[in-house]
Amino acid sequence: MPPEAVADQYVAYTLYRIDPAWRRLPVEERAAGKDAFAEVLEEWSERMDIRGYSLVGVRPEVDLMLWKLTERFDDFRELAADLNATPLAGYVTTPYSYLAATKPSKYFERDSKRPPRRIVPRGAPYLVVYPFVKKREWYALPIEDRRRAMQEHATIGSRFVTITNHTTYSFGIDDQEFMTAFECESPADFLELMMTLRETEASRYTERDTPIFVGAAADIRAILDSLDGAAARVEARRVV
Repeated sequence: MPPEAVADQYVAYTLYRIDPAWRRLPVEERAAGKDAFAEVLEEWSERMDIRGYSLVGVRPEVDLMLWKLTERFDDFRELAADLNATPLAGYVTTPYSYLAATKPSKYFERDSKRPPRRIVPRGAPYLVVYPFVKKREWYALPIEDRRRAMQEHATIGSRFVTITNHTTYSFGIDDQEFMTAFECESPADFLELMMTLRETEASRYTERDTPIFVGAAADIRAILDSLDGAAARVEARRVV
């Protein structure tokens, strides 16, 4: 029997939408709800890696995204339970939520002396995330052909030095096969990368690579303030 596989990390992307009714609450209630939500995330950030991204004004169905990384699967459930206890949770829906885990790629040689593969975010200003599924024909190809195609794919991607790829695996634990996440300095950089990769052999075997989310990294309290315009009102007062 093959040895039991152990995930180096579990990775989750949770995307939230705020009910517009929340914006009609008194400002004091909104502030208290944001504080409670932020306090939970700040406390949990001492136990696992949590990064926030704003999608306000980018996609109509989501407002913010949390990128969560942990070695302990139950952290996701326990964090969600704590967030559900906050007043803001009554006005939050989760249109999209993705789960994945890290593992070595079969298409590239692994040095036995290297530590297990881990996602280490570099803290770039933007994160592009999308689920990815390959056509079944891909898996019918000989491993040598798949390895050659993926090495071409990786070689092209390495030319885009402002972009860091964080690919994780979802086989059997979510609806997609992979979760692809790219940290970048500008969304325009990622656009150029994807246009170039469309011409590779591996791209012919893409079944699905949508929806795509482009998040702007920010402190969680700043993201929450953008949900009801609090940040804009503070800035306006400073200008006056």
